[in-house]
Amino acid sequence: MTDITDTERLPLRVFAEKAYLDYSMYVVLDRALPNIADGLKPVQRRIVYAMSELGLSAGQKHKKSARTVGDVIGKFHPHGDSACYEAMVTMAQPFNYRYPLVDGQGNWGSPDDPKSFAAMRYTESRLTPYAAALLGELEQGTVDWTPNFDGTLEEPKLLPARLPNILVNGTTGIAVGMATDIPPHNIRELVQACLHLLKHPNAHIEKLCEFVPAPDFPTSCEIVSEPHDLLKIYQTGNGQVRARARWEREDDGDIVVTHLPFQVSPAKVLEQIAEQMRAKKLPLVEDLRDESDHENPTRLVIVPRSNRVDAEQLMAHLFATTDLERSYRVNLNMIGLDGRPRVKNLKDILSEWLEYRFATVTRRLNHRLGKVNERLHLLEGLLIAYLNIDEVIRIIRYEDDPKASLIRTFALTEIQADYILDLKLRHLQKIEEMKIKGEQEELAAERMRLEELLGDDDKLRKLIGDELKEDAKKYGDDRRCPVNARPPAQALVAADILPAEPVTVVLSKAGWIRAGKGHELDPTALSYKAGDEYQCHVLGKTSQLLVLIDHNGRCYTLNPRELPSARSQGEPVTKWLEIQDGGRIVGLMMGEAHDRYVLGGDEGYGFVARLGDLEANKRAGKAVVNAGKGSTLLPARAGDPASDRLAMATAEGRLLVFPLSELPELAKGKGNKLIALKGEDRILAATVVPPAASLELVCGKRTLTLKPSDLEHYTGSRASRGSHLPRGFQRVDSMNAIAPGKSVS
Repeated sequence: MTDITDTERLPLRVFAEKAYLDYSMYVVLDRALPNIADGLKPVQRRIVYAMSELGLSAGQKHKKSARTVGDVIGKFHPHGDSACYEAMVTMAQPFNYRYPLVDGQGNWGSPDDPKSFAAMRYTESRLTPYAAALLGELEQGTVDWTPNFDGTLEEPKLLPARLPNILVNGTTGIAVGMATDIPPHNIRELVQACLHLLKHPNAHIEKLCEFVPAPDFPTSCEIVSEPHDLLKIYQTGNGQVRARARWEREDDGDIVVTHLPFQVSPAKVLEQIAEQMRAKKLPLVEDLRDESDHENPTRLVIVPRSNRVDAEQLMAHLFATTDLERSYRVNLNMIGLDGRPRVKNLKDILSEWLEYRFATVTRRLNHRLGKVNERLHLLEGLLIAYLNIDEVIRIIRYEDDPKASLIRTFALTEIQADYILDLKLRHLQKIEEMKIKGEQEELAAERMRLEELLGDDDKLRKLIGDELKEDAKKYGDDRRCPVNARPPAQALVAADILPAEPVTVVLSKAGWIRAGKGHELDPTALSYKAGDEYQCHVLGKTSQLLVLIDHNGRCYTLNPRELPSARSQGEPVTKWLEIQDGGRIVGLMMGEAHDRYVLGGDEGYGFVARLGDLEANKRAGKAVVNAGKGSTLLPARAGDPASDRLAMATAEGRLLVFPLSELPELAKGKGNKLIALKGEDRILAATVVPPAASLELVCGKRTLTLKPSDLEHYTGSRASRGSHLPRGFQRVDSMNAIAPGKSVS
């Protein structure tokens, strides 16, 4: 006796692996990826088929969408009604589908919010004329059928698409471990490529791309990708397409956006522009309006502040900072005729689809040939009956088994005998004989034509080409998206948008920073918090780079436009920066990216650095100066390295002046030895001295000014010890270079 608890046992690892593999294969093959044959996912195929079964063709009246969804989920697709209805809505939205398959009445969503469609109990739908290209040959023996989920009905495995719908409408989907992103294309262009491929099966992809240069989105945006990027997409099946809004400038100076990129919301674009205006980052724009209506589905008006605003430059900025320009990922991943998912190039897709089309047309012709032969067989027996009508009537009236007697007497088949016995008496007219012979002649001619087509690949190829031309004429239209290669848009920097104004940036010893307008500001006369006082300042413009350096040698970057006003007591730099390792800001640098500064540590090493190399994009800054165990010196602005000199004063009271050209230019590091130090000696102050400038040394309350001739006594080679300063001036607090007529800090 078998124990009822005796069940199959599997290791959890094996069971989980098999279960997940089964699930992933289901998602890949039966949900997320389209088939190359008809370009549809299973849910889309079932919706289109169910609508055709309901008689909702393009010429019929609309019916409630709930009726269609009910049929789909009740007969073919046992999943959620909302997901099914959403798939149906997508196929009806003209801004989502290049050639919609569903013609809807009611609220089917808008470009602003594609999910804003009404419930299925309110909307009505039917198929579009283009859907006939997928369904027209369905009942002509062209496809295989499979039982539905409960085995009570049959549904087509694929639809007999007369056009390469996989590229016509494209699709997106996410499976397990793979995804697909196929953009829509123009029917006429695809048909031209197919016709060329029919004549030249070995054609190169470059030639096919002459017919299919780029995707063709339904929103009529502009394709701005470079030709080599587009070619790469069709060669590899992967890449990106850049699309940009189309705009024009009206006579009154307003900029009007007339077409948006694919799947871009007009409301979101306006919000993105308005946000920049609120943040005062877009003073070039005065006003925004959405004037879209039924006649102009997209009409976004951007009002420049004046007619002097460069519209091209402004739009380039908006392309770079808003959804007016978008990049679309392309991944031509689909299920092939072999039932396997794979990323394919353009030639593989069209060649494989033409292979499917050959098979479909062959099945259609064979199906029709079978029908013709069957009808000719019946007509042959019918003609025998007409020629022997009296005997046929006698057999039917008097024989016990008229069917067997007819077969025996006239050498008929069972099918012919049954057809004769089912004949109505009113058809027994002389004129019927003429009709039979005429029909026989027509069917014989048709049979000969079908056999010729099936026996000659060239004629079959020509038939397929003619049908493609016919469908292109019937369903095709002109390209909507012009293809114009343009470089990626660049956002305007603050210097291009806002005027550059002189500014004085002031830092206190407690690390509070602020900025005042102009260069006449006296930073020592400003108000400071209790216990705080002035530390340093720097002069520059609001458009320039502001770099802070701490005593550990890390550099940080701030935007001078974002600093609080000098009228206040400022704000701590830690509001914007994450000062590392207990660092303390010791210096400020401001200027253009090519300006040079001398950086180093008080242990006697340093180098020259460009200000642009010190820019840090992170709040935590970046390490620049390797000061060893010492501290970073105050940075000194360098003018011309070829003629300027560097002056340094040490704690032992020595001063050394040497040519700045002897220092290397580095982006970061320790640098070269500046001065020879002994014991606990260290550098107290350093500055750059231009030619013919004097040097002012501040020692407590006393000041020593060294003229150019005096500096000769302290001039030496780099890494020497320098000369002793006069008594009373050996403890230098700071030093400044004094040029004739102005002071250089």
